[in-house]
Amino acid sequence: MINAALRCTVIALGFAVIAAASQAGDKLHVGKASATAFAMMPLVVGAAEGIYARHGIDVDIVDFEGGSKLAQATAAGSIDIGIGSGAELALVAKGAPELGIACPAGLPLFIGIAVPDDSPAKTADDLKGKRIGISSINSMTYWMALELARKHGWGDTGITPIAIGSSSTAVVAAFRTHQVDADIGGTALAFQLEEKKQGRLLIPVSDYLGNMCSDAIFASTQLIKTNPDAIRRFLVAWFESTDYMRHNKAETVRIIRGVTGFDETVQGREYDQSIPMFNDDGKFDAQSLATLERSFSDLKLLDFKPDMSTLYTEAFLPKR
Repeated sequence: MINAALRCTVIALGFAVIAAASQAGDKLHVGKASATAFAMMPLVVGAAEGIYARHGIDVDIVDFEGGSKLAQATAAGSIDIGIGSGAELALVAKGAPELGIACPAGLPLFIGIAVPDDSPAKTADDLKGKRIGISSINSMTYWMALELARKHGWGDTGITPIAIGSSSTAVVAAFRTHQVDADIGGTALAFQLEEKKQGRLLIPVSDYLGNMCSDAIFASTQLIKTNPDAIRRFLVAWFESTDYMRHNKAETVRIIRGVTGFDETVQGREYDQSIPMFNDDGKFDAQSLATLERSFSDLKLLDFKPDMSTLYTEAFLPKR
């Protein structure tokens, strides 16, 4: 009787351990190239709402300052999945041990051109010959400044990009000292400047950019080899998270504010501006890839023409 009872206890404990492990799910270290970019918020919102957990994914979110640092962490083996701009496919072409696995957002509706509150500029045409603030040289905001001049036929010297960083403090200081006439950055920052009468959104960059993959998800080659099912479940949870965001504005704004620190009005305006950017299939379309390939050349990220089809895979996308 004692042995039988002991066996039952051991078996019960075994099942409990298995159940606990199943409930915990696969732990994935997920990096974001920006702590506050709206394009990456389905990770934050989905984690807060338990969506990834329901799909057996335990996400450990790590924030980085830029895609290069994120790619370095992936190469070092500390990041399983990375979320950054589509331009980071260039790093894959350079040999980064990862592949693009989804393009979940199109035009970067969360990025715009802001001007000082007292600026006479009314349209993009008024920026010809002006100094445009960008985060850094050879960044995507730098390329967006070049693209503004290109699309308006102003030539290579049609605008002057000035690297000032991306913090609100830096932008306000640059506006106040007339270091720049405009700045390319997050629309939420522009909305915050409007609230304080320090600046205003002139145009979203989507007004002149062609189709592009503004946000991409990458998986390390190690994870692809060892746990492809976790990648599939992660992507299912991602798209479920974006769907939740579309239908739950108040909760989404509340969660994102905890990360960005913007007030409810500002965060609500960014939500309205940016939520249409997300898609439901995550596919890489040909036109978007062509735009990214041109950006690689413009930014001198690559000195060769890459085979774009080798930089990503759609094998893990949810079946529709």
